[in-house]
Amino acid sequence: METSSPAPHSSYPSNNGRDMARFERRLPALLSAVAGTVDVIGFLSLKLFTAHVTGNLVVIAALLVRGGPPNVNQILAVPVFILAVGCVWLIAEALNRRGAALARPLLLVQFLLLTCVLIVSVAFHSTAHPNGLPPSIAGMIAVSAMACQFSLLRLAVPGAPSTAVMTGNLTKTVLSLLDTLSQRPVVEDAREQLKKTLQLIVPFFIGCLAGAAALSWLRDWAWSLPVVLAGMALILVPVGQND
Repeated sequence: METSSPAPHSSYPSNNGRDMARFERRLPALLSAVAGTVDVIGFLSLKLFTAHVTGNLVVIAALLVRGGPPNVNQILAVPVFILAVGCVWLIAEALNRRGAALARPLLLVQFLLLTCVLIVSVAFHSTAHPNGLPPSIAGMIAVSAMACQFSLLRLAVPGAPSTAVMTGNLTKTVLSLLDTLSQRPVVEDAREQLKKTLQLIVPFFIGCLAGAAALSWLRDWAWSLPVVLAGMALILVPVGQND
C-alpha cells in the first residue's frame, strides 16, 4: 500500500509568517528614511514641514499671536493632511483588507503621490520659483503622501512605531540606553527597545542628510530620492499578499 506524501505546499504558512515578520520589521525603518527625505526637501525648497504637522501648527499659532505675513502653504497643510487621512481611511474601508494586503495599495498610493510631486517640481522648476502656484500644489501633494504613510502604518501594521515623530523615539532611545547601562533597569526589554528606536532614528537622520545633499546637487530632481525609497517600500510587501 502506498503512503501519501505531505503536500508540497505545507511549508508555505511558515514561510509566509517569516516574510510578514521581515516586512513588519523593515518597513518602518525604510519609511523613516522616506519621511526624513520628504521633510527636509520640503522644508528647504518649499518652506513647509511636509511630514511634521506639529511644526506647521507652531508657526500658525505664532502668526496668530504675534502677527506677521502668513505662510499660506503652512496653513493649508493642516486641513490637507486631515483630508488626506480621511481619504486613506475611505480607501481602506472600500478595499476591506488587512495587513500586507492593505499595505500594498496604500504604499502604491504614496509612491504615486511622491511621483506627482517630482513631476510638478521638475516641470515647473519649483526650487527656482518657490512662491508660485505649482510649488504650493507640490507641497500639498507631499503632505498628502505623508498623511498616507502615517495612516497606512496605523491601518495595515498595527503597533508600528512612528516614522516621523522623532521626539518620542529619541526619548525612548535615551531611556532604553540608560536602562541598558544601569544595574537596575526601569524599562522592560530595554535592549530590544533601544534596537527598535535606533532603527527608526538612524534612517530618518540619514534620510535628512541624503535629502539635503540631493537638493543641493539635483535641485528639482531631488524628489526622485523619496520616490525611489517609496518604490523600495512597495517591493517589500510579501508576494501573495494581495487578497
